[in-house]
Amino acid sequence: MLTPKPRWLPNLCSVHRLVAVLGVAQLVVLVIALAPVGGNRWSFEDFLSVSAFAAWVALASAVLLCGLRDRVHHLTAWVGRAVAVLVPTAVAGVCAWSVQFLGLGNPDALAPGTGGGFIASSMVLTGLIGGVALRYFYVRDEWQAQVQARAKASVDALQARIRPHFLFNSMNSIASLVRTDPVNAERALEDLADLFRAALGAGDGDATLQQEIELGKRYLAIEKLRLRDRLRVTWKLPEPLPEIRLPKLVLQPLLENAVVHGVALLPDGGEIEVAMRVARGRLELRITNPCLRSGGHDAGNGHAQASIAQRLAFHFGPGIKMTARQVDEHYFCEISLPMP
Repeated sequence: MLTPKPRWLPNLCSVHRLVAVLGVAQLVVLVIALAPVGGNRWSFEDFLSVSAFAAWVALASAVLLCGLRDRVHHLTAWVGRAVAVLVPTAVAGVCAWSVQFLGLGNPDALAPGTGGGFIASSMVLTGLIGGVALRYFYVRDEWQAQVQARAKASVDALQARIRPHFLFNSMNSIASLVRTDPVNAERALEDLADLFRAALGAGDGDATLQQEIELGKRYLAIEKLRLRDRLRVTWKLPEPLPEIRLPKLVLQPLLENAVVHGVALLPDGGEIEVAMRVARGRLELRITNPCLRSGGHDAGNGHAQASIAQRLAFHFGPGIKMTARQVDEHYFCEISLPMP
């Protein structure tokens, strides 16, 4: 097995990362402006000239590091890191020398004294800020990669879980219908195929709310073959359905939990209620099902709920809310998502 070489230099080639680099540069300029070197207060023209100089250095450094990224990664780690810091330092020196040579701006605004002091101050400051910024972007990239990996692992675990969970029961139910009700047997096979097709593609792209609801209905139709009148479902959906995209296979595992850990354990079964509404710019989903008073519901479905919460957080950001609670003999799972 080949182990990929670690890419420890962050990717500065995307537009949003270039904007972030420019933002860091302007933030440094603002800090220096608020606490100028040697008590030398800046005029508005000084601020504009230093701001333009910082943007020039930041953009040139990011473009160079973007172009050199593959070559730097062929170096040893410490040499590569040194080169990554020296590149913006050298860019700052060249830019500072150019400003001094062409007589642009006011070098004393950044480093009172000689022109050489301006060049040295620019290089040292850029080297320090550049090193910190590169480290921050690297840590952020690593964090995002870990979140993606955990989300992918959760999807893989979900795929492995859904295949054997009710496959044999479903096939037995379908087999019992082949002779007595071939039309419903064929429809159940189609539902089962669609469900497993969705499970296999759960980690690829997203789905509309309508598609998630249709998949949930197909799953419940399969379980209805086994539980018959013990399983009752009520859908309370807004008309028209809001146009929002979700990670694939979000609703079905929650319905599966409601069936397996709730209705199926009760001798008389029960009713699952799926209610959705749009309020204050958010989509609110609530799934309610009856359950045993003992509270075993929480232990049985915690993994699926944690996986779904993580995938939703990765898709929508920190604005999502997901809660689950048991009140007496009813279990409530609620999700609140920001509308696009």
